[in-house]
Amino acid sequence: MAKKQGIGMAIIAFAVYIIGGISTFGGLVLIFFMKNKDLLGWGEGRAIGYLFFCVGLCLSIIGVLLMRLFRNRGLT
Repeated sequence: MAKKQGIGMAIIAFAVYIIGGISTFGGLVLIFFMKNKDLLGWGEGRAIGYLFFCVGLCLSIIGVLLMRLFRNRGLT
């Protein structure tokens, strides 16, 4: 049972890593291409891009750390 739970946590960590990467590059696109444009009423596209970029970097780092933790603990 612990082996199945470890695989599930590793898949979640990998998903967090992938979502972080998509958010990071999406943020870069918003920063460069949405200057001074409104983004669906949420605010300026550049400001939302900085938010996506920073959150994406944090999620990517957390995903990598979790994957390393699960591998070193022998959960996967």
